[in-house]
Parts: sequence; structure tokens; C-alpha cells
Amino acid sequence: MRILVVGGGLVGLATARALREKFPSAHLALVDKEPVFGAHQSTHNSGVMHSGLYYRPGSARARLVRRGISMLQTYCRDRGVVYERCGKLVVAASEHEVPRLRALHERGLENGLIGLRWMSPGEAHEIEPYVKVVAAVRVPEEGIVDYRGVVDALAADLTTAGVELHANATVQHIARDGAGWRVHAGAHELACDFLVTCAGLHSDRLARLAGEHPRTRIIGFRGEYFVIKPERAHLVKHLIYPVPDPSFPFLGVHFTRLARGGVECGPNAVLALDREGYRRFAFRASDAASALTFPGLWRFVMRYAGTTYYELRRSLSKDVFVQSLQRLVPDITADDLAPGPVGVRAQAMRPDGTLVDDFDFLERANALHVLNAPSPAATACLAIGEEIAARVPA
Repeated sequence: MRILVVGGGLVGLATARALREKFPSAHLALVDKEPVFGAHQSTHNSGVMHSGLYYRPGSARARLVRRGISMLQTYCRDRGVVYERCGKLVVAASEHEVPRLRALHERGLENGLIGLRWMSPGEAHEIEPYVKVVAAVRVPEEGIVDYRGVVDALAADLTTAGVELHANATVQHIARDGAGWRVHAGAHELACDFLVTCAGLHSDRLARLAGEHPRTRIIGFRGEYFVIKPERAHLVKHLIYPVPDPSFPFLGVHFTRLARGGVECGPNAVLALDREGYRRFAFRASDAASALTFPGLWRFVMRYAGTTYYELRRSLSKDVFVQSLQRLVPDITADDLAPGPVGVRAQAMRPDGTLVDDFDFLERANALHVLNAPSPAATACLAIGEEIAARVPA
């Protein structure tokens, strides 16, 4: 049996790992268009290991992240990848957020999180002395990890296991070849019996190359971070998150300790006109056209007009960004912050403007396409890989 995985991010690498375990004698190959694996979402993120607090009970996200975080921590320990279970504090900064925090606490319990603890302001201040808090939930299972280290360890394991890895191999053409496929990727022409695409920011395009017609489209949202200067990093001890705003489908800006030192704060969420655009005004005509001609985007913008405008203001104004951070840590100032990294998250959107809020797999007899792998895909990558491998017929 010949299997080809397209995409060398965390999900693609973890899928190849699970496929090798299931099919030890198969000819298994993986291709990625970048010179290094994990070049985009896998390493352009906040470096958090999520435990499943936010996700709808019964969803694939809730189920896979619970298994995934345990698998990831074990893998990091075994492979010497830097990680830490430092815990997270989700903070209600005002009284009107307390009911939403209670609902979040109940959701976490329903999802099977261990050790969740409701905290008074005094108890929260023992953990995070500088936080503004009316009530808080402590999430002890959450932590931080060096995802670059995870990517490199997975790639090394695959090489040892005899998986054929090809970087600098952009997929230009996918054609049916009898009951299988023939794929042109960079300088390589690869034949396979089963095709798996885990293409992240380009997942919809890879599915179309394989002859599919997904109704969803990937819309990129750029997330910008600041880093707290070392002399002020004492303001944040662990992870500090706000209660999610129900008027916008993202978690909001938060404070994150990094596995290799330092503290980040962010991200915001603004439309990316370049799916790989890590500069503020990055533009790529094909990506801009894909987004701006999609009716779902305009319906999304109309539904969240006020918040969309605010996110844009926060991107353009450091002062506005700082004001949102001060809701959680009032002592933070603009002088405490230096420009930080930028990421672009791939979000599948429907034509009606709603976001696909779970993992989304398109299955065929000889192919499986990952159409949506939002957060917590990095945390859950090993469990997602298992899930995909289980769907590949022997």
C-alpha cells in the first residue's frame, strides 16, 4: 500500500506518524511546500497546550483535545521537548462576566477537565497578584510547549521510521491514476493508493486540486502579539485569559508565558489578505480575491460589524491594544511592550458567514481531506493523527 500525506505541519506530521504505526510495511511519503516543516500555524501560535475548556461537549474538538493533551505531554517528556504544565487563570474582570464564567466552568466539568477550581479575588491574587479579577477559574491541566521542538521531533521520528519526507515540494497537480492518485509536488512525481491532505491555510485549495468542491472557504485571520519587556515580565506568572466575548468567535487577547522564556500578549484577529502574510499590510492578489469574492466573508463582517471595526482599530493603535490588556492587568503600559510575532489562523467559513467550529474531514474511498483544523489542533495533533489513520482502510 502506498500512502501520501500532503502538509508538513503538526497535523500532517502526526498523521504520518500514526499511519506508520498502523501500516508498518506501507510505502509512506509526506510532502510540504516549505523548506522546513511546520513553517506556518504550527509554529506561529501562542505555544499553549489547551485542555478543552471552551469546546462544545461532544464535539470532535472537545474529545480529541482531551486525549491529545495527554499524548502531547507524554511525547514531549519522552522526546525531551520543552513543556510545562503551568496552569491557566480565566478571569471575569467585571460582574457582568461572572455568569459566562460560571457557564464556562460547567462546560469544562462536562468535558472532563480535572482539577478545575472556582476562585475568589483573593485566591486568584495568590496566583496572579497583578490581575484585575471579580472571579476566576483555575485550569491546572493547561500548559506551554515549544511547538517547534515538537515539529522537529516528529520529523526526526518519521525519518527514522522510514517515511519519505520531501520539503520544498509544492503540489502543482493531483490526478486520478486508476484507483489511486498521481501527485506532482515540486521536482517529485508520486503515486499513491490513498491520499491525505492536511494543508492548513491552503486546505480548501488542495481539496479542489483533488477534484472536490468544498462549500467552505479558508479565510485567514492575522493575529498580532506584543511581548512584555523582561523587566516587567513579573506582571504575569502563568497564563491569563479573559472570559470569551460572545459577540466575537475568538478567545480575545490574553497573556501567555512562553516555554523558552518571556511573556506574550495578544492576539487580535483581523482579516489577512495574504494567507501567509506576517506583516501588517501583507497582500497577495490570489488570497485577497479568494476572501473578498466570498459572500460568506461579507455576511460575517455584517454580523460582527462592531467587533470587526474594533479589531482593526486595535491592530492599528498600540494604545487601543494596551487598553484591552489593561482590563486584565491594569499595571501594564505601552512602555512595557515590544513588538512580538504574528500568526495567521486558517478558519473555514460557510457561505452564510458562519464559522465551522469543529474539525472537518472530507472522506472518500481513496482520500481524506482535512478541511478545517482550528485551535486546539496543535495540542490535539497526535490524537487527530490517530483519528485520521483510523479512517484509512487497510
